[in-house]
Amino acid sequence: MADDKTRDKASTLLRLHQAPELLTVVNVWDVISAKVVAAVDGTTALATASHSIAAAYGYEDGEQIPVDLMLEAAGRIAASTDLPVTADLEGGYGDPAETVRRAIGLGIVGANIEDQMRPLAEAAGNVEKIMKAAEQEGVDFVLNARTDAFVKGRDRDQAEVLADAVERGKAFLDAGAPVVFVPAKLDEGQVSTLVEAYGPQRLTMIGIPGIPSLARLQELGVARVSYGPMPQNVALTALQELVEDVHRGGGVPSTMRILN
Repeated sequence: MADDKTRDKASTLLRLHQAPELLTVVNVWDVISAKVVAAVDGTTALATASHSIAAAYGYEDGEQIPVDLMLEAAGRIAASTDLPVTADLEGGYGDPAETVRRAIGLGIVGANIEDQMRPLAEAAGNVEKIMKAAEQEGVDFVLNARTDAFVKGRDRDQAEVLADAVERGKAFLDAGAPVVFVPAKLDEGQVSTLVEAYGPQRLTMIGIPGIPSLARLQELGVARVSYGPMPQNVALTALQELVEDVHRGGGVPSTMRILN
């Protein structure tokens, strides 16, 4: 059974998703990135990025990192902050419900779990098992049930892909997930269709170039926007630019902040 602190964080994270204000979470991958993001005014929750954590340990994305190592990294992040933390746990590493149960024990109060376009009954069954495990732990766990309809459907008719995302997301909501994650460069029409199908404050998205503005997504009823591995790439870009400038005879930029 989760402790009081974890239960309170879970309830807070759920309220943040249900509020009409759009929740934005800039993803982190270790304790120092978590502390830097958490220190910025307006940050109300943290989200880990599985791709970024795997890369930091030298693993490719796609459940190549051992589950114990992923959970250790996420748990260290959760222990470093008073903010609620939701973790990207890929497809659940072979046992989604048990992986979520272990995550809750480490203070994690939400998670992305990919459907990986498994048969819908199986994918919805996993959602149900996860939510049952969370209920047994006594937390209002924010399962961000991810459908890979667009990720795996790039070469298909996009109207059919959208229909799949609607069907699968509704099934996940019916199975108990509070929100559904549809990672893709969605246009305003697609966003509107998904919000209408799921209900307001049920759709979560990834903040990539080309999607509607954050203000417009809030107007449309989107619950949350996260940024996946892109924050790590922003940080790595700054590091590489420093190296390039050093090779040109320059050095540390005057805009640098002492953050650790």
